[in-house]
Amino acid sequence: MPCGRPTLVCGSAGCGKTLLAMEFLVRGATEFGEPGVFMAFEETTDELVQNVRSLGFDLDALAVEKKVVLEHVRVERSELEENGEYDLDGLFIRLGYAVDSIGAKRVVLDTLETLFGGLSNEAILRSELRRLFRWLKDRGLTAVITAERGDGALTRNGLEEYVSDCVILLDHRVVDQVSTRRLRVVKYRGTFHGTNEYPFLIDETGLSVLPITSKAIEHEASDERVSTGIPSLDVMLGGEGVFRGTSVLVSGTAGTGKSSIAAHFADASCRRRERCLYFGFEESVTEMTRNMRSIGLDLAPWLKKGMLRFIAGRPTLTGIEMHLALMHKHVREFEPRLVIVDPISNLAEAGTLRDAGAMLTRLLDFLKSQQITTVFTSLTAGGSAKETTEVGVSSVIDTWLLLRDIELGGERNRGLYVLKSRGTAHSNQIREFLLTGDGVGLRDVYSGPEGVLTGSMRLAQEAREHAAEQQRRDEFEGRKRAFERRNKELEARIDGLRAELSEEAAAFTAATAAEAHRERRSLEDRTEMSRSRKADVRDGAPRGNGKPGARA
Repeated sequence: MPCGRPTLVCGSAGCGKTLLAMEFLVRGATEFGEPGVFMAFEETTDELVQNVRSLGFDLDALAVEKKVVLEHVRVERSELEENGEYDLDGLFIRLGYAVDSIGAKRVVLDTLETLFGGLSNEAILRSELRRLFRWLKDRGLTAVITAERGDGALTRNGLEEYVSDCVILLDHRVVDQVSTRRLRVVKYRGTFHGTNEYPFLIDETGLSVLPITSKAIEHEASDERVSTGIPSLDVMLGGEGVFRGTSVLVSGTAGTGKSSIAAHFADASCRRRERCLYFGFEESVTEMTRNMRSIGLDLAPWLKKGMLRFIAGRPTLTGIEMHLALMHKHVREFEPRLVIVDPISNLAEAGTLRDAGAMLTRLLDFLKSQQITTVFTSLTAGGSAKETTEVGVSSVIDTWLLLRDIELGGERNRGLYVLKSRGTAHSNQIREFLLTGDGVGLRDVYSGPEGVLTGSMRLAQEAREHAAEQQRRDEFEGRKRAFERRNKELEARIDGLRAELSEEAAAFTAATAAEAHRERRSLEDRTEMSRSRKADVRDGAPRGNGKPGARA
């Protein structure tokens, strides 16, 4: 609010004008060292003390410590009579005394309609309003002035908004039997301010304003990966799971196992000694722990150790904005590293789909700014497009796991695939999703000429393929044994032929040697004979005259 200038807070009955003004005063006195004066024209001081005690504000103690002064100015319209010129000098004196008594920096006037209710002269009313606002500015007081909303105007008199430096409009509307308080800064002189309507809440801690979206997308991006609790799913997501501080959406029709995957995320977080905050809108904590034991997950020890906190409630218990405020509160108190909302589609029952989408976007912005990993589950209506969500948050989700039903052979089985996962080289395969007594399992589906087969049809097809493979293997082994027998037979015959050949070679060698010996012996005999006949011998053979019958 503008320091040293007046702010007008206007709205209909029950929208929180007095509470906003009182919290402005008390926070200034207790947290910023700025004492304040609250001047009420409707409620007495005792009524004010009692009414704000539910917010944890002890006005009596603050008054004793001279941090706050409560003044009640009784104004009865029946006692007012216009006669001559009207001014607020008496109010200025009383207010100035209260301010000086504690050195006040803040002032609240609640509400102007009661103060000026008996006046009908608009000129005097406008003049005195200007005097009041000028008096506050001259004293350097940061003031909040409440006013009732009029017909077709921000205030009943239609004047206050024009002389105020800042105007805040509060609204309390009911849509589909669900009430929501909203705040809008109508004007703020000298500043660039938000002009949208901002939902706000009033609870035991005071008033909380929740912006529709973040001012900018400036979330820190972590390179650290955290496990999903399902090793085969981690493999599908690049082998290491999802990035810390990102958002995960698990969507599918009823009974596909969304909560089971969320429970594995929770169990893995607790095993890492990281706190997990689980918001459930369908099951109580005892139902959740019992049901998860059927798939081998025992969450009860984590609940006892304080690592897991389960917040269960129906979405129609409060409005959308109250759900968001409660989630903010639990996150600040518990400081988790993982937040699960199961399912987000039920939040549409507490408002419109558009409101639910805006609320979840703000929740994601808040959790990402805290580097908290988020898991949403979403119910997809049967017959609708699988790649959609009821509340329309898929575009801001980082990792989207889609579960689907596969109906074949008279049975229904589950399938899972990663629709998207930003920053990871994820699998594009459809895997059969199994819920067993040992937890969640993923198996490759059969894809062949008959299409994608799961369940018993996949088992039957695998059995047929195994039988065919075994038959081929047996046939191959038979051919192999026949070949080995034939090979041995041929090798035996070859060995016999080699032995026979060896014998014949030895005989031939002996015959060759004998023939050579005979020729050598024959030559020697002829030579010896020629010598005995005194014949010429040349080159190892006897020589004559070359004529038959000739003698030497």
